[in-house]
Amino acid sequence: MRPRVAVIGAGQVGATTAQRIFERELADVVLIDIVEGLPQGKALDMMEAAPVLGRDGTIIGSNDLADLAGADVVVITAGLARKPGMSRDDLVQKNAAIVRGLAQAVRTHAAGAIEVVVTNPLDVMTAIVHAETGFARERVMGMAGVLDSARLRCFIAMELGCSIKEVSAMVLGGHGDSMVPMPRFSTVGGIQLPELLSQEAIERLVQRTRDGGAEIVGLLKTGSAFYAPSASVVAMVASILRDQKQILPACVLLDGEYGLGEVFLGVPVRLGRTGVEAIIELDLTADERAALSVSAQHVRTTMATVGL
Repeated sequence: MRPRVAVIGAGQVGATTAQRIFERELADVVLIDIVEGLPQGKALDMMEAAPVLGRDGTIIGSNDLADLAGADVVVITAGLARKPGMSRDDLVQKNAAIVRGLAQAVRTHAAGAIEVVVTNPLDVMTAIVHAETGFARERVMGMAGVLDSARLRCFIAMELGCSIKEVSAMVLGGHGDSMVPMPRFSTVGGIQLPELLSQEAIERLVQRTRDGGAEIVGLLKTGSAFYAPSASVVAMVASILRDQKQILPACVLLDGEYGLGEVFLGVPVRLGRTGVEAIIELDLTADERAALSVSAQHVRTTMATVGL
């Protein structure tokens, strides 16, 4: 029997995530949305592409959260997207109400699932899902670090004119202006980034990474990023379903790691079939640790606005 993934939200991020999972044959997929006909139409379109692509499996669309039943992984993308001039935190109250209801449905219909949260503001929405489901912290995580690290990798490759395959990067902290890109843990062909770029150039790429989502929102004007976010979600889902045990940055509940507790924050983790199998603690400098603490405080402040 194939694994089953439920994707809640049939907008650009959700539908593209469902498409990537289905086309990679990672799992059978149910795409759920409140808009009648939207998930059904997109799912049918994807199924009709399967013969051309030579892909087996099923993807169905639904307006019923009861169809979460049997899901091994639930991906939550539903919520309002950013518009030009908005920060991720501007979405907090409206998306909090949406995500609370979805988390309660997951608790009812998919009590054994692993949760991957994508809705912004990411860190706070992940905290809400954890609070409402009551699931162990190993089974609730947010997708942000993979995306932020991918953006930094992309910008490094563009700057150096090198193969993107040679670039690795790490971004910690909250998914927002306080995120903490880590040049010291970023390499190109195994060479540390500070050996290849000036401090000024690195700082410019770091800031572009922080502004990565806003840059795309500004260009699109009527939407936000979805290709890179969906690819990042699928990397996490693949590591879970295939027990790949990849080391990926993810938003998880810290309980003493990095000297922080009771806050959801992006840190490197090992992802396997049971979810977060381990949190990897990097040996940070005093400045890096201070920046991570600032990011954690920003997340805590936003969590407080929704009663967490």
